[in-house]
Order: sequence, then structure tokens, then C-alpha cells
Amino acid sequence: MTSPTVTEEERQSAPATVRRTLRDRIQQFLAFASLLVIFGFFSIMSPVFFSYGNVTNILFSTVVIGLLALGTTFVIITGGIDLSIGTGMALCAVISGVLIVNTGLPLPIGVLGAILFGGLIGLVNGLNVAVLGLPPFIATLAMMLVAQGLALVLSNRAPIYFDQTPAYIDLSIGSVIPGANFPNAVLVFAAAAVIAGVLLNKTVLGRYTYSIGSNEEATALSGIDVRRWKIIIYTLAGLFTGLAGVMISARLGSAQPATGMGYELQAIAAVVIGGTSLSGGKGTIVGTVIGALIISVLNNGLQIMSIPQEWQNVILGCVILLAVYADMARKRAR
Repeated sequence: MTSPTVTEEERQSAPATVRRTLRDRIQQFLAFASLLVIFGFFSIMSPVFFSYGNVTNILFSTVVIGLLALGTTFVIITGGIDLSIGTGMALCAVISGVLIVNTGLPLPIGVLGAILFGGLIGLVNGLNVAVLGLPPFIATLAMMLVAQGLALVLSNRAPIYFDQTPAYIDLSIGSVIPGANFPNAVLVFAAAAVIAGVLLNKTVLGRYTYSIGSNEEATALSGIDVRRWKIIIYTLAGLFTGLAGVMISARLGSAQPATGMGYELQAIAAVVIGGTSLSGGKGTIVGTVIGALIISVLNNGLQIMSIPQEWQNVILGCVILLAVYADMARKRAR
């Protein structure tokens, strides 16, 4: 039996692959270390920060941004962008209100309908990008405006309250853990993060997501239907948007049609802070979760220290700039 031969190209690419993997691991460690440093700083500055109630509040506040960021991670890894997730989330929240409150459908059907409607938003984005060839920025910007308008139209410009359906509210602020006072929304986010991690790291969808982002032309030449997979990826991101719409409306106890603007920026910031490259081909779910936690910890800590909101925005903007600069520095080092 003859041993398989190793080409010169494979011999040269193996060390490069190991170096890239090592850099990715180091970046994840640095992001996590940054989270610990920020957390430690605020714990020293305020004894209230490290209390069980406040830590739970930080995790709770991470849920909506985190869910949006999970779906956006897939899109950004392909080299795209999705600006519609904020208003799309608000529209999905309104859909849940229309189905459950106005129409009187059972709770599970209403929740499923809202999530699937988010998938429909993603499907339209995917068709516009992959089939019509629109730039992702333009396609999702248009959808952002469409979703914002539809949310106001379907709700008649008024919030839809879930006062008569407390079980819906319990989806977010209720607790299945007896006596722990631990919100269900955090468990939902954790489960969603695990599912997203499996999809990205252990499935064909994940492999093609990285491949499209690394070199879309080469991926197409290898026989992969890039357009079809882009549609699937944007649809998947929409499903996470729909789930975020359910969670935010359950947390507020109402579907607020005017909410949503600005959430897309925080979600994209979480993805970038977590190490996903805006040029595509690189990113992890673990990094995105860490990025979302960093944003929540910063917002919570600055509020406890009574830092004005305008300065909180300045600090968050500086953090995003540092994350993008670090990504550019890594590319130049390769």
C-alpha cells in the first residue's frame, strides 16, 4: 500500500492554516479578556455592579441585541450587511400582537407566525441581494424603511398590549427555574446561540457561509449555488430577527411599532467587537456573544456611574472604532 502524496502547495498552506486558527483563538481570548477587564473595572467602581440582580439584568439586556447579532453574524461573514433587523424586529413584534391579541390565535401559533414572518423578511432580502444583484446595503436599507412603515400601518400607529395574555409576557420575564428569579429570555438566547454555533461550525451551511465570504467567485466556480445559499443565509438571519421581535415585545408587555431604529447598529457593533470581519470570511458565534455582552456591560456600568447617555454613545463609538482598527491591523499582518 502506497502512502498518499502531499503536494508542495498543501505542505506550504498547512502552516498558514495553523497560524490563522491560532490568531482566531488569540482574538477570542483577547475579546473575553477585555470583557473581564471591563467587568472588573465597574465592579471596583460600584459594589452594586457585581450583585446577582445586576448581573442578571446585564444578561437580560443582552438578549435582544444578542439575538439580532447572531443572525447578522452569518450575513457579515458572507461579506454582506443587514440594516433591516431593527425595524424588522419591531414589525415581527407587531405581527405577534396582531396574531395573538387582535386575531385571537393561540399563543404558539402567534409566536411561530412572528418568527416565520421574520424569515420572510430575510427571504426578501436574500432574493434582492442574490437574484436581483442589489448591494446588501441598499437592499436592506430599503427593507428597513418598508418594515418601519408596515409596523406603523398594521398597528394603526398604536402599541398592542398583551395584558390579556400573561403567558406571552412570561416567555421573556418569567422563570422556569424555581426560586432563581432568572428570566426565560436569557435561556432562549443561550439556546439560540448554541443552535447558531452548531449551524456555523458543524454544518454545510456554515462551511458555505465562510466560503462565500472568503472568495465568492471561487465558491461559485467550484459548483456551489452561491445565490441559493445566500438566500438561505439571509432567511436564517430573518428567523433570528423574528425571535428577537417576540422577546422584546414579551419583555415590554406590548408591541411598540416605533421601536427598532438603532438596534441594527448595536447588533452590528456586537458582531464587529466580537471579531467578525466586515469584509467577510471570518467570524465566530462565541465572539459575537462576547461582543454583545461587552456592549451590555458597558451600557449598564456607565448608567450605574451616572454617565450621561450622550457620553455613553461616544464611548461605545470609540470601542467600535478600536475593534475595526484591530481587524484592519490583523489583515495587514497576514
